[in-house]
Amino acid sequence: MENLKVAVIYYSSTGTNYQLAKWAEAAAKEHGAEVRLRKVKELAPDEAIAANEDWKKHIENTKDVQEASMDDLEWADSFIFSAPTRYGNLPSQFKQFLDTTGGLWFSGKLANKVVSGMTSASNVHGGQESTLLSLYKTMFHWGAIVAAPGYTDEAIFNAGGNPYGVSVTAGKDELGEKVQKAVAHQVKRTLGLAEWVKKGSE
Repeated sequence: MENLKVAVIYYSSTGTNYQLAKWAEAAAKEHGAEVRLRKVKELAPDEAIAANEDWKKHIENTKDVQEASMDDLEWADSFIFSAPTRYGNLPSQFKQFLDTTGGLWFSGKLANKVVSGMTSASNVHGGQESTLLSLYKTMFHWGAIVAAPGYTDEAIFNAGGNPYGVSVTAGKDELGEKVQKAVAHQVKRTLGLAEWVKKGSE
């Protein structure tokens, strides 16, 4: 997997999806991939951020993480996306980022990229699955190849059993070893599929 280029792109307000993205970055590097960790630009007003101490602290702690760009999407063979749910849908920040990809989509530069997603919500049935399905709908329009983890490893069951992608209950689930192992498996599966696609197109 040493020739693979992977963009790990996340949106996180208080740090949960940042942690998932960091684990994804580490797992991809362990498999020899070249990795770019990128955050989606924050669009929330300053007063909303200032009213939430955890949000404000996370913004400060990740100020040096580079923002995602169209170049990152064009560059990568594969994407790992991570974003929390908002009413069972993607956050507006992440949706806005996806909505700016029309030029790449029109020129066919997003087709055949291998993609997988992760998410979180503040309660157990807070829309995790529908958020990932919402993400994947955009991927279908891109012509990308979705690499959902399914039930292909025990790690998925141990971390909650979401076949669409790793998901956690933010603030309630411990972001510990079980979740980290599930992220690592999802990344390994995604990179494996990306490697097959890349070799098949050469």
